[in-house]
Amino acid sequence: MTDVSRVFSGSPFEEKIGYCRAVIAGGFVHVAGTVGQGDSVEAQCRSALETIQNALKEAGADLSDVVRVNYILPDRHEFEPCFPILREAFGANPPAATMIEAGLIAPQYRIEIEVTALAPQA
Repeated sequence: MTDVSRVFSGSPFEEKIGYCRAVIAGGFVHVAGTVGQGDSVEAQCRSALETIQNALKEAGADLSDVVRVNYILPDRHEFEPCFPILREAFGANPPAATMIEAGLIAPQYRIEIEVTALAPQA
């Protein structure tokens, strides 16, 4: 059986919906779709990335280990203002990426970010 570890962030959604922030399995850290707080898409993007960074840190990884990212936005036109934030976050280690336009769990959320990163070698 594969060794599996879970990372919980304490988000009320984790308990309400029944999931965890990240699962470490099969050589990867799979971080759940993460929304951020704030009034602008940029603030929410930064906030979501901070939550993701915290989950990755707890799993022994960081943003430089991210190999895949999915961005979900209810309005694709709001993605471009996030470009500089994402470029700064991933720097010289850009992951493969997909942007999807879709509704999110609540209308106040303007971006959700989901990542897969390489897990640290044991």
